[in-house]
Amino acid sequence: MSLPYKNVLLIGATAGIGLALAERLIENGIFVIGVGRRKERLDAFVAKHGPEKAAASQFDITKVDQIEGWVKEITTTYPTIDAVILNSGIQRTLDFTKPQAIDLPRTIQELNTNYTSYLYLITYLLPHLQARAPNPAALVGVSSGLALVPLPRCANYCATKAALHSLLWSIRAQLERNEGSKHIKIIEILPPAVQTELHSQQAELVAIGEGNIGIPVEQFLDEAWAGLTAGDAEIPVGIVKVRFDTTEEPRREQFGRILKAYYK
Repeated sequence: MSLPYKNVLLIGATAGIGLALAERLIENGIFVIGVGRRKERLDAFVAKHGPEKAAASQFDITKVDQIEGWVKEITTTYPTIDAVILNSGIQRTLDFTKPQAIDLPRTIQELNTNYTSYLYLITYLLPHLQARAPNPAALVGVSSGLALVPLPRCANYCATKAALHSLLWSIRAQLERNEGSKHIKIIEILPPAVQTELHSQQAELVAIGEGNIGIPVEQFLDEAWAGLTAGDAEIPVGIVKVRFDTTEEPRREQFGRILKAYYK
């Protein structure tokens, strides 16, 4: 089965799983507009694939006051965007046994990158996706297995991913029940640890020999792609699949009861 989307806006496309997803999309005939902060990587991405298959937009999503204008510009330049993948993220160690050593501005930057900016992006991109009706459209959020069961070392990262996971549940429920939005599929990819810069650029992990933890990017990509092409709304990958139903099925049952009471 192939994806019904032909023009994908991928935020966080310059490295790791974002770049891997971008290249798999291109391999399958899908035009990708990659978004990131690092111009040299974006230029290399377009040069590798050619302007007929890829484009790029240099933008820092943490500059939330600029997101509305950027969205207007990007959707005007590429009016056929029919899917958005929100993939950018950073991870920091956060040790509450040493609160005096916590760098709060750095911690807030993690919150803004992983969650707050997504609220802005979703708010300003949804009208464009709604206007795609009746053609299929999608909003894809990359969260984490740590959204389900946190890892104390990176407490704030886990919290941001849990917030995104919860948010996507609510957005999915709202759009499915709205006549002008039900053509938009809300998809969540929940990776385990993957061997990317997310870990290798953390000095704390490198110091203890864990800068390359996780499954290979290729394994993540194959499993995530299988879920995307199967039309799954939630795509747990690797070890996350093992605990996914155990943690989520009871919560999903309770959520269903809430929906029945709310949407009478």
